[in-house]
Amino acid sequence: MGYSKPQFKEKYGNFINGKFVDPVGGQYFDNPSPIDNTLIAKYARSQKEDVDNAVAAANAAKDAWGNTSASERAALLNKVADIIEANAEEFALVETCDNGKAIRETINADIPLVVDHWRYFAAAIKTEESSMAELDANTVSLNLKEPLGVVAQIIPWNFPLLMLS
Repeated sequence: MGYSKPQFKEKYGNFINGKFVDPVGGQYFDNPSPIDNTLIAKYARSQKEDVDNAVAAANAAKDAWGNTSASERAALLNKVADIIEANAEEFALVETCDNGKAIRETINADIPLVVDHWRYFAAAIKTEESSMAELDANTVSLNLKEPLGVVAQIIPWNFPLLMLS
């Protein structure tokens, strides 16, 4: 089966607060495909200020996310899984262009694992519960599940979508 290279935009900024924004310093770096060394696109060369902006946006959103019901959060994660699954071939082609893996690996292993992870965490949201235990006549132990804050991750080159998941 033959595949054609996906269409990419000329450049991508940082995805902050629900939209792509130019990096503070205005610089981009080239991302060539390891398959044929052709340019995939230009990507934001971020600085500390870009990270600070992303963290500030994430912090501003975390309380609303934490106050969203478990069933709503699970539904949103499942929706992400549905979109990836419906576009699995395109996601696999993008992964292949970006990291050079064989298409048979990205389409049969990587993307299905990505979908599985989104569905797993959607299910985990609904099954995680806080608990209370009476330790003795005067002591109760509460175990509350609540968001702690924003986390960041530096992801490897060979499995970016799974690391995002």
